Parts: sequence; structure tokens; C-alpha cells
Amino acid sequence: MWKKLLAGLVCLILVAAGAITWTGWSLSVPMTAEDEAGIRKSPNFSDESFVNAEPEAEIEITLESLNDEFFGDQQRVPPGDVPVVEMDASIFNGKPEPGLRVTWLGHASTLVEIDGYRVLTDPVFSERASPFASIGPKRFHPTPIPLKQLKNIDAVVISHNHYDHLDKATILHLAAEGARILVPLGNGGLLRSWKIPPNQIVEMDWWQENKLGDLTLVATPARHYSSRGFFDYQKTLWLSWAIVGPRNRAFFSGDSGYAKSFAEIGERYGPFQFSLIKIGAYGPGQYWIDIHMPPEQSVQVHKDVGGEIMLPVHWATFNLARHDWDEPVKRTKSAAEKAGIVLATPKVGETLQYGEAFQSTNWWELVR
Repeated sequence: MWKKLLAGLVCLILVAAGAITWTGWSLSVPMTAEDEAGIRKSPNFSDESFVNAEPEAEIEITLESLNDEFFGDQQRVPPGDVPVVEMDASIFNGKPEPGLRVTWLGHASTLVEIDGYRVLTDPVFSERASPFASIGPKRFHPTPIPLKQLKNIDAVVISHNHYDHLDKATILHLAAEGARILVPLGNGGLLRSWKIPPNQIVEMDWWQENKLGDLTLVATPARHYSSRGFFDYQKTLWLSWAIVGPRNRAFFSGDSGYAKSFAEIGERYGPFQFSLIKIGAYGPGQYWIDIHMPPEQSVQVHKDVGGEIMLPVHWATFNLARHDWDEPVKRTKSAAEKAGIVLATPKVGETLQYGEAFQSTNWWELVR
């Protein structure tokens, strides 16, 4: 009898292992021989993967870190409703007005209206930052406008392919509306597998520029990593973005650790009226810090790139790290005050108009 039970258990284990392996393979970024040949030409590709200009520390997994991950006492989820300002869909009619406006859409998603163009950064409108509909990090708040009302978007810039930055449902909608989709090198095969027309896909390496009329979109360096499945770890690149108009400029950090390259970005393309800088989803240990900078370093990035007004992003939408949900903005505010920089803290859905006064509030203190 025990032999049959053992045989059944072995079969179950093999089936489960096979299912997990197949899922991990199916989620990985598909690449043709031409794709692979293209990424190997990149100066940032070495020893079968993309690499950071400044190497990161080794991953450290300890019993203490595992205990904190699963049983930590941080308030990682807001105890009340995160306020959201509903956006008027009519702002997407026709071309935007001249000038520079930025609207925080939640997490790392922003709408940048610059010199008559509309650019979205890392738009994620799905309920979960996950390949699955029922598991994975769930939104703390609704989006400030339904996805179906997004139109007349000129370009979408993607920092890397993690699920909280590259969302299939959102990209499919925007591509169907005619937007140009700019992605880090290596992700073209993924978008083509989603049936997005190749002429709408632009793959970018560090320091490459793409022109959209008189708007220049620059794929600038970041310090991070990539993967969507089990077999594509660091097989695609990661970016920050300089959005350079004829009169105005904005910088988007994407997801990154602190790096010397931010000062070079400032020298080449700064100064920027707005810097959209990641402040959340960091953790203890040097490996975390190397690829997910804490708020004090985020403030330094704003200074390095020559930012005038800092808008903190990558917080208050998903539970992705071992810290209180509002710790990032509290630490950022403190560091910004000490550094004497201008920090704007809009609610989700609020718009900053460059040249017009904006009254920031500590709105997170009212989430109870």
C-alpha cells in the first residue's frame, strides 16, 4: 500500500514541477534568433545577460529576512481609502495645450503633457501587478480614469518589464489607439507576441534617442534588473527616460538603485522642470539598496539630474516591499526639506502645471 502512496506522491510532485516550469517558461519573454543577435550587440550585454554599469551586491536570504517578509509588523497596506481625484476624460480630446503638465496616475504611471504631446510612463491600469487575475499585488485604489477613456496618447515609455511597470492589458489598449510603444532592448518579441504591430514598437538601448516630431525621447541608464518568467532573468534591458521637448523637459527615473549615471544624465539632458522619481519599494540589505534606492537617495537623484520640482512616484498603489505604505513619502519629505528642494505631493489623479502654484498637502496622514 505504501508503495502506491509513494508512487502517487512522486507523480503529484512531478506534475506540479512540470506545471510550474511550463508556466515560468510561457511567461518568459520570447526571442527569435534575430532578437538574440540584436541584444548581443549591446555594450550593456555580457555573459548571456544585461548588466548594470555599477554591479550590485549578491542576494542575501536569511531566516530573519524571510520571517520579516511573511510575518513583519509593518503597515504595508493603507488602513483606509487612498484619495483619488477623478480625471475629466475631455482632456484627452485633440492635442494638449502648450506647456508642461504632469498627472500622477498611481505607482510609476504618469501622464506627461509636454509641448503639445502626450506621453505615458509605465502605465499600469490592471487590478493586479501580476500575470494572473486572482493572485499577486492588488491595487490600493482605483485608477483616476478608466483605461477605455485613454486616447490620443502619442507615446508610451516603459522602464522595464516587471508586471508593475509593463501591463499587457494597458499596452494592448494604448497600442490599439495608435500610441508608439518604446521599450527597453529585448522586449520587442514580447510585444509582437501580443500582436502589436511592429511599426509601433521601438526598442531602445542606453543613450539612444527617438524623435516624435520635435519631441525627443531618450532611453537613459538605470540600475535595476528584469524578468517576467523563470527563464528570462536580465535578458532584457532596464531604463530611465529623459523626455525632451523644444521648450520643456521632464525626467522619469523608472525603477532603479542609485547610480553615478544620473549625474551624467543631468549633464547631457538637464535641467528638467519636473523629475518623476521612484521613492518606494525598497528594503534592508545592500542588494535591495543597490537596485531599489531609498528615499534619501531618490532626493539625491533629483539633484543629480538637475530637477526643479520633484514628484515622487512608485508608492501608495501596490504592496511590494517590507516597509509601511506611507514611509517612503515621509522620508522623502524630510530629506527634501533638509536639501532645500521643491517637492510636490499630489493625490492620485491631480495635475501639476509648470509655472502655476501647487499646494501640496500631507494627504496620507488622513488615510485612517
